[in-house]
Amino acid sequence: MKKNLLAAAALAAFACIATSAHAQSSVTLYGVIDAGISYANNSATRTGSDHLFKYDDGVAQGSRWGLRGSEDLGGGLKALFVLENGFNSGTGALGQGGAEFGRQAYVGLAKNDVGSLTFGRQYSFSTDYLGSAYSIGGQTVAGNYAYHINDVDQLTSSRINNAVKFSSASFYGVTFGAMYGFSNQAGAFAGAPNTTVGTTTVAGSSRAYSFGLNYKAGPFGIGAAYTDIRFPGAATPAFSTSIANIATGGAKDLRTFGIGANYAFGAATVFGLWTNTRFEPVTGGSSKFNAYEIGGKYAFTPAVTAGLGYTYMNLSDAFQGHWHQIDASADYALSKRTDVYVLAIYQKASGANRGVQNQAQIGSATSYFGTSGAGENNQLAFRIGVRHKF
Repeated sequence: MKKNLLAAAALAAFACIATSAHAQSSVTLYGVIDAGISYANNSATRTGSDHLFKYDDGVAQGSRWGLRGSEDLGGGLKALFVLENGFNSGTGALGQGGAEFGRQAYVGLAKNDVGSLTFGRQYSFSTDYLGSAYSIGGQTVAGNYAYHINDVDQLTSSRINNAVKFSSASFYGVTFGAMYGFSNQAGAFAGAPNTTVGTTTVAGSSRAYSFGLNYKAGPFGIGAAYTDIRFPGAATPAFSTSIANIATGGAKDLRTFGIGANYAFGAATVFGLWTNTRFEPVTGGSSKFNAYEIGGKYAFTPAVTAGLGYTYMNLSDAFQGHWHQIDASADYALSKRTDVYVLAIYQKASGANRGVQNQAQIGSATSYFGTSGAGENNQLAFRIGVRHKF
C-alpha cells in the first residue's frame, strides 16, 4: 500500500513539474501559404505591352513559415524570439533576396507592464502601426496589390537589418516605440552608398531609424509612424526607390511619414491613410510621393467579407506624376484557417517625365505584374486565390 502511495505521489510530482515546464517555455510553428491565378491587361514586354496570365504567390499575404517562442523568466519578464522565412509557393524559392529568415529574425526580452526590447531583423513602425491597421492592403485581401507602388512608403516590406527596437506595452490604449538599425560598417555609422572602383563594386551600408505612436479605444484607432532609411540601395536586400517606370534616384535618403485611422461599427469598418515619402538623391533634386487612401469592408456573414478602396498617389518636384487606383475584393472563409478570395484592381497613370509617359504598376514587393509597358498608362487586374494558415 505504501509503495503504491509513493509511486502515485512521484507520478503526481513529475506531472506537476512537466506541466510547469510546459507553461514556462513554448515554441510554435506557424505559417501562411497564399496561391492563385492572376491576370493583367497590360504588362511590359521588350517592345511594348501585352496581356499577362500567371500563377501568382503571396498576394493577400506573403507565403511564409516561422518559429515563435517564449520563456517565462518570472516576475512578468519573459524571453522571446521569432524566426520567419518567406518563400514562393510556385517555385519554392526563398524570398527577401534569398535570406533564410528574411521576413523576421530577432530575440529579446519583454515585461508585461513595460514592453519589449528586441534585437535583429525587424519591421519598422511604418509597417507595424500603419500597414496592417489603416491601409486597404492590410485590412482586406487585396493585400500586396493594394499597397502603394513598390511599397516605397514602407507599409508592408519595411524590414530593417541589425535593428534594436523598443515596443511599449499598452497604457490606456496608447502604444509607442522606437527603432535603430545599425550600418555595421567601420567609418560609416550613418551608412555609405555602393561605389565602383575601376570594374569592382564596393558594397556600401544602410542605416535606418523609425518611430511610431498608436492609440486604440474600442472601435476607434489612430496611429502615426516615421521611418528614415539612409542609402536604401545599399541595404540587403535593397529598398525600392522607383515609382512604376520612374527611377527617382533616391539613393541617399528615403524618408516616409504617415498617419491613419479606422472605425468599426457593427459588421462594417472604415479606414483612411495618408503617407508622405521623400526621395533624396546623391545629386540632383529631391522628389515627394504622397498617397491618400480611403476604404471600407463589410462582413455580410461570419464567412463572407467584401472590401472596397480608392487610392490617389502623386509624385512632385524633380519628378512628377499622378496615379488613381480602385481596389475591390471578396473573401469567403471555408474554415478558420482556409479561405478563397477574388480581386479586381484598376490603376491609371497620368503625366510624363523627360518626354516619357508615366506607366501604371499595380502591386508591391514580388506580387506585381511589372509596369504597364510603353504606350500604356493603365492596368486592370483580376485574381482568384486560396489562402491557408497553420
